[in-house]
Formats: sequence, C-alpha cells, structure tokens
Amino acid sequence: MDIKTNWLEIKRLFRCSFKSSFHYAIASVKEDGSPHITPIGSLILTEPGKGYYFEKFTSQLPKSACSRQRVCILAVNGSMWFWIKSLIKGEFGTRPAVRLYGTLGDLRDATESEKARFQRRVSKTRFTRGYKLLWKNMSKVREIEFDKAEQVKIGVMTKQFFN
Repeated sequence: MDIKTNWLEIKRLFRCSFKSSFHYAIASVKEDGSPHITPIGSLILTEPGKGYYFEKFTSQLPKSACSRQRVCILAVNGSMWFWIKSLIKGEFGTRPAVRLYGTLGDLRDATESEKARFQRRVSKTRFTRGYKLLWKNMSKVREIEFDKAEQVKIGVMTKQFFN
C-alpha cells in the first residue's frame, strides 16, 4: 500500500477508527528491546506521510523517542455496524485496518492552528468533566514522518484489497 497514492484513503480509515474508538494504538520499542503499546487519541494526519500527536500523558513514548524513534500505529475501524455489515456480506466494503510505520520527531510547542484542529475534533465532548481533565490544555506536539503503510489482512474477507 503506497503512502502517497493511498493517503486520502488512509486518512479516511483513521477518521473512522477515531470515531469508533477515540484512539489509535502506537507501538514503540523500550530501551531493553521490549515492545510497548499505548493508546493515543490526539494523532492528526496532515500531508502525505506526515502527522503529529499531542504528547501529554505518555510516559514511555518520550523515552523511546530518545533511543529508538521508530513507531508503528494501528488504526482499526471498530464501528459495530461496519463489522456486522461486513460479516453478513462476507467481505469488507472498505479496508478495516491499516498500520503506519514512521519515525518520531522532536517534541515542540504546538501552533495555534494545531491546537484549534485538535479542539475541533473533540469539541462535542467539551461540556464533560473528562474533556476538561484530558483535552482542554494540550500544548506540546511530536511530529511523525511515515515511510510505510501496510494494509491489514483479515483472511478472505480482505482478499479484494490485495493484488
């Protein structure tokens, strides 16, 4: 799966994933070589092969960024209706999941534009106590440069996506 040619489809799948679960799974490698997976709800994909996330609650990702900057991000469309329709039809109408592989950049202050973009994403929750505790004051971002996209194979139900 080519990042540049399939970028709009990748972004669409990431939107569906966030809408259905409010997060993505980001895997990194700890200093001792063991894997570490953390949920991140603030990842924003921008131009082809690029994105950023707000780094506020993570403890292992900043450590991984110092020694091993490589990450893998999994986005899955977890919509119950998407899965029920696909199971009934015996195939997925669109890709159900994708992995993006990339390299973490430096931590930096978020621009006002980046903050506003994230706030629009979570605006429907701004009346909740959780919003105030989690997402109201996001200020630091870490960029990610992606170099590989990999579609997830789920048996014969995804055969139409593989040539």
